[in-house]
Amino acid sequence: MMDPSAWLAMVGHGWNEMGSAEFWVALVKIMWINILLSGDNALVIAMACRGLPPKQRLWGMILGAGVAVGLRIVFTGVVASLMLLPYLKIVGGLALFYIAAKLLVPDDPDEGEAEAVEHLWRAVRIVAVADIIMSLDNVIAIAAAAGGNMALVVLGLAISIPMIVAGAALIMALLDKFPILVWAGAGLLGWIVGEVIATDPVSVGYLNGHYGADVAHKAEYVAAAVGAVLVLTVGGLWRRSREQAKLSSEV
Repeated sequence: MMDPSAWLAMVGHGWNEMGSAEFWVALVKIMWINILLSGDNALVIAMACRGLPPKQRLWGMILGAGVAVGLRIVFTGVVASLMLLPYLKIVGGLALFYIAAKLLVPDDPDEGEAEAVEHLWRAVRIVAVADIIMSLDNVIAIAAAAGGNMALVVLGLAISIPMIVAGAALIMALLDKFPILVWAGAGLLGWIVGEVIATDPVSVGYLNGHYGADVAHKAEYVAAAVGAVLVLTVGGLWRRSREQAKLSSEV
């Protein structure tokens, strides 16, 4: 999987099937799946880029969507193995918790072009880390639709980039017009944090072994709700601390 020539061979082999109707049907499926499953990614892109200067926002959305799609292409080849690793989702969920809380903290105003560029790449890094965590489940559907054809995966996800950018732009416009939605978005990411941690093989194994499958399933909703509350609480306290520190420095 780490050999670039192996990836090129898989993609090249897939193009040979372009003449079949099954190829194009599967392509539409992959595009549609990615659109349906990219709502959380568009939200992260919008929230991460909302603090950028206007000139940087478009680049932030394009680069963020490109990173998200690139990671999904890679994950499609290795996700089956990744999903079985214990503690992976727990660690990823904790990382996503930090990202979700951080998105509630306003950035300091840019003081120059260098700061603006740094903020742009920081936003792209946030999108990259968040997508790594949130895409582990999503790419299973994409891999199933592709049926092992990596050319389909590459083409379908690449075509989806403009749609993800458009979704992020729409969400960003709503965040600018209705700032309260920033809190709703952070709460949604917190909900995802709880779900990610609760569905880790270690968590599922412990709950199934001690309390049964039914309790384990219900625990996902409880963990999701707790994640949302914790993100909003920690993010709110962090935001207040930053604002108080800023006021103190201005006095």
